[in-house]
Amino acid sequence: QVQLVESGGGLVQAGGSLRLSCVASGRTFSRFAMGWFRQAPGKEREFVAANSWSDSNAYADSVKGRFTISRDNARNTVYLQMNSLKPEDTAVYYCAARGSPIATMHGYDYPYWGQGTQVTVSS
Repeated sequence: QVQLVESGGGLVQAGGSLRLSCVASGRTFSRFAMGWFRQAPGKEREFVAANSWSDSNAYADSVKGRFTISRDNARNTVYLQMNSLKPEDTAVYYCAARGSPIATMHGYDYPYWGQGTQVTVSS
């Protein structure tokens, strides 16, 4: 059983920054690919970013150049640094994990999920 807990969400103005954190339980965190997904009101959940256990990253086109995913294996934590935030980034952000060397953009590939943290970007 893996438990993920997100934090760091909040209300920011457009152009501002937030850093989300996801702390994972378990003793094999470094072998897990990690992903961030988000779901805006009235929209489907979408892929945001992923980090493989080889520490390679992938990003959705909508956040590329603005968001950065990283991990700290010693702290069992994955981060999402969000810069130049836009109102369209407003969503509940979810952390996800999978026991695979490959990070994917598909939510169904991730068996473990956090509870989500709200990010609201005002105009």
